[in-house]
Amino acid sequence: MTSLLPNPRESEVCNNWMLDVVPSTPTTNALAARLPAWHAVRADTQTAGRGRTGRHWVSDRGGLWLSAVLPCPGPRATWELLPLTAGWALIAALTELGATDLRLRWPNDILCGSRKLAGLLVERHTADTAVVGIGLNVFNHPETAAAELAGTTTRLADLAPVGNHSLDDISGVVLRSLAVAHGALAAGDFPRIAEELNRSWREPRRVALTLADETRPFTGTFLGIDHVGHLRLRLADGTVQTYDAHRVALLRELET
Repeated sequence: MTSLLPNPRESEVCNNWMLDVVPSTPTTNALAARLPAWHAVRADTQTAGRGRTGRHWVSDRGGLWLSAVLPCPGPRATWELLPLTAGWALIAALTELGATDLRLRWPNDILCGSRKLAGLLVERHTADTAVVGIGLNVFNHPETAAAELAGTTTRLADLAPVGNHSLDDISGVVLRSLAVAHGALAAGDFPRIAEELNRSWREPRRVALTLADETRPFTGTFLGIDHVGHLRLRLADGTVQTYDAHRVALLRELET
């Protein structure tokens, strides 16, 4: 396996992945879009990092800005659960590194308590691959790069004893976990993944939900996901409704 990017700063085989490291790029997802499956790219910094809704993601030095390309053979419906599965994989990797009390804020943010630790962005650029983009605060200081983030983020270095780990080490753990999760999803094991994600949510949370075909949000109690990944919400009248991710424009947690 060889590098397919021009002039990466580093290239290595990492847990059966080809990992390229570049000093800086607008987004690692854009670089990874041109790569085949089982290739990944990491940047020291991103100049135009972005999240699921297009919001800017501060990507200062010392964080893990990583995009990995996974194969997605067969029916597209099989891989529509990849974003939630990637979140499960990242929680597993961070738990292995020593972090605790992590949860997935549906559908793509990893939090410790109310503070954001990581975010994911899964994109399909070809019919048979998907790019899993990961932004993880590790040793960086996002609140210094953007003062408005003060009090809203956390770092792996504050949650786990990772002082003796390099970003290379952490990349290896994350990539290995993604490969395991990919295999579980391909084998039809998403119901177990959903069960574990639901346990991480622990308790119902009040949320405001805006659907893609509506302009006004409505409130309910977030009850996790069902065995096929649909969002479960208990409404004010006590009924429980499910919503496919494609119908959801925005889910916002409310103060309790």
